[in-house]
Amino acid sequence: MDCREVTKTRISFKERPDWADVKPVPQDDGPCPVVPIAYTEDFSETMDYFRAIYVADERSTRALQLTSEAIQLNPGNYTVWQFRRVVLEALGVDLHEELKFVDCIAGENTKNYQIWHHRRWLAEKLGADAVTNELEFTKKIFSQDAKNYHAWSHRQWVLQALGGWEEELTYCQQLLDDDIYNNSAWNQRYFVITRSPILGGLVAMRELEVNYTVQTIRASPENESPWRYLRGLFKNDTQSLVQNSQVASVLLDVLTSQNSHVHALSFLLDLLCHGFEPSQELKSAVDVLIPQSCSPDLALTKKICSILEHADPMRVKYWNWRKSTVRIQSAQSQNADRLANLSMQG
Repeated sequence: MDCREVTKTRISFKERPDWADVKPVPQDDGPCPVVPIAYTEDFSETMDYFRAIYVADERSTRALQLTSEAIQLNPGNYTVWQFRRVVLEALGVDLHEELKFVDCIAGENTKNYQIWHHRRWLAEKLGADAVTNELEFTKKIFSQDAKNYHAWSHRQWVLQALGGWEEELTYCQQLLDDDIYNNSAWNQRYFVITRSPILGGLVAMRELEVNYTVQTIRASPENESPWRYLRGLFKNDTQSLVQNSQVASVLLDVLTSQNSHVHALSFLLDLLCHGFEPSQELKSAVDVLIPQSCSPDLALTKKICSILEHADPMRVKYWNWRKSTVRIQSAQSQNADRLANLSMQG
């Protein structure tokens, strides 16, 4: 059913012959409502008739049409959506047609929980037949709002429940080609390489993904997303991160460039806490960035914190705290790494 059918000139229910047998049930706000809501006349009448068929549990074509009108007036009414599902099943309606109705309603309500819940219910009923349509629908949403949480959540559910993984990594690449700062696309990329049943998992994909991420960092070192993504590629395997030559190389490249150094320094600081042994070149690159007020005799970790206090003034108190507790942090990080290694060996 196309939602445009319910946007035509409205006829009052009391003037419709096919509703003559229904006695509307008004909303009961009690004898003395403190702050009654000023509903429109159309809304009040529609909901009065909805309550009547809801109480009667009427599962008919006119009941379905009534839910369409009620949803058009308030797409967030969970009870109306739930009753609509009951009626749809009772009537055996073509759910592909129902998807068209939802598409129409969702056009101006892309962050409505009830609509997405209903859409998932439809996709579950349609199974594999819904995959292509649902993936294309979320693409349409992302073209308008690249960070729509509801759409991303729905897309991930579709992939896990119904399939469609084959082109998902390519799609993530397209999104990042369009906007390398799209953190939602970075998140989806990580979701794909860690959850896809056809890619082999994180370890199998790590080398290729590290290559891509390092190239991206070199091009946009001020972009926090690829730095976060790089950490994620070594989840539960910090020692491999510490020993990775590409990681050390990109840190040196960024720190010796004229670009932003904040994320590189933060990354280096964390590596040092995990036992990373920097080259003399890397140490020299840090020394060049030290502010004049900083003592050259400080430990490398404290030098980095001092630089970050100046380079990242919004978090100056955080970097000051890191500097004052860096020895404890290092001990805790390396102890956690040892426990993780023992756990993996066991």
